[in-house]
Amino acid sequence: MTCKIVTIVGARPQFIKAAAVSREILKHPERLVEVMVHTGQHYDPNMSQVFFDELEIPAPKYNLEVSGGTHGVMTGRMLEGIEQILLEEKPDWVLIYGDTNSTLAGALAAAKLHIPVAHVEAGLRSFNMRMPEEVNRILSDRVSTLLLCPTALAVDNLAKEGLREGVHNVGDVMYDVALFYRERAKAQSQVMAQLGLKEGAFALATCHRAENTDDPQRLGEIMAALADIAAQMPVVLPLHPRTRNLLKTHALEHHLSTIKVVDPLPFLDMVALEQAANVILTDSGGVQKEAYFYRVPCITLRDETEWVETVELGFNQLVGANRNAIKTAMANRSIPEGQADVYGDGTAAARIVAILESTRP
Repeated sequence: MTCKIVTIVGARPQFIKAAAVSREILKHPERLVEVMVHTGQHYDPNMSQVFFDELEIPAPKYNLEVSGGTHGVMTGRMLEGIEQILLEEKPDWVLIYGDTNSTLAGALAAAKLHIPVAHVEAGLRSFNMRMPEEVNRILSDRVSTLLLCPTALAVDNLAKEGLREGVHNVGDVMYDVALFYRERAKAQSQVMAQLGLKEGAFALATCHRAENTDDPQRLGEIMAALADIAAQMPVVLPLHPRTRNLLKTHALEHHLSTIKVVDPLPFLDMVALEQAANVILTDSGGVQKEAYFYRVPCITLRDETEWVETVELGFNQLVGANRNAIKTAMANRSIPEGQADVYGDGTAAARIVAILESTRP
């Protein structure tokens, strides 16, 4: 009997994670079928057919085109759309990823219809309830049947909250992705030549989290620090349209004059830049881990991180949004010897699929 899985995703990082699991599902067409739902939460012009071709996965069957509005409005519209799809598809599992509004909407829609939920990246905690992502991940974990954790620490976090049933440390699916695309990006991407960059001689930066972009003081400190770094080496900044607009709103565009500002990059180009960078400065959770996987020093522009292992192991410096702290971190950047397997062995997707099959309702 075929097991049907409806996968709910809404942001580019979720598609990248889902690609690894989708490839494993496609290896078992006689036993497993996947229906991909894109909520439309993050509109990304780069997420065209080329994006899905790069990931080697089919484009989503459904696109709800829900973007913009407050968190409540967005989540409510997603919940309504996902519920209708679940009533039509009648899946055995709903598979959700991470901590976006799409994650929460998928979890709630499934729970209300008594459809089991499997949560990839369960158990992550920043312990900052002002972050919408923290609210989303806690609530999603509470209604999930399978809690698929990337690390032992995530398992411990769930245990402290009384969640022990259905908990599995499968490893980090992003490590699967990093291993799969690492050489492909080097071979296929032309971005280094296009931007005139030399390996190990530039900084790569990203800034998109609301805690930074919505606060003029924090955003100004970060951009001023990037301008400081640009005096030492080229700084490449793939800039989300929302961040670009807020820089204009806050009259901070002048900081960009010496920075190589580019539009959000195709997936393989981003992987190529991450591997070749001298240092990565980011407020993205995924990029922090990718820096660790590719052994590139990381400076995290946040006050806390869910990926505390990268900090504890000495690969990542947590500096907040202070210009002087960022400058100090730049001076102290380094990579320690060795690399612990805290995120598994690169077979997380295969473990996830095996668990979905073996525990199917």
